[in-house]
Amino acid sequence: LDAREGRRMKHGRHFRKLGKDASHRWAMMRTMVTQLIEHERIQTTVAKAKELRRVADRVVTFAKEGSLRARRKAAAVVRTDAMVNKLFTELAERYKERPGGFTRVLQIGQRKSDSAAMAYIEYVDRDGELRPARPATGFGLSWAAKEYVNSQLASKKRHGDVRAVLSPAADAAAKAAAEPPKEEK
Repeated sequence: LDAREGRRMKHGRHFRKLGKDASHRWAMMRTMVTQLIEHERIQTTVAKAKELRRVADRVVTFAKEGSLRARRKAAAVVRTDAMVNKLFTELAERYKERPGGFTRVLQIGQRKSDSAAMAYIEYVDRDGELRPARPATGFGLSWAAKEYVNSQLASKKRHGDVRAVLSPAADAAAKAAAEPPKEEK
């Protein structure tokens, strides 16, 4: 299509329609984001989880911003005031240092009834997560910045300051593994 004809090209307009019209799809995404904030892990189809990841990461970014404008933008997506408060207090505090990648999609197999591919979507760096989060490094960095970050990580690992590199969940697992087992009497 040509821009001179008054039409726009479809670059960067990729998303899944999920077999629903726009209003139904948006209502479903709003409900799923609210449920994800409440339970911090939900089970759904892989396609829905991958679409939900976009919306869930965006509302956490609003929460990290913390302004009134951001709160209103998040409240337009999240359905309940209690979940907006949880988003702006608990989740914003948890991810204040993390530059992105607040959710994880883990595929778990197929649903028996219709063989749909199923997945868990969950927030990372939380208690009871299915696997520890990787350190949030290298997001949107140039190759020179990535080299610098990797060299800093390597030097911290060499000098034994690994706790500065690991996420809180991985740090807790490392502490538990380092402690000798307690003797029972």
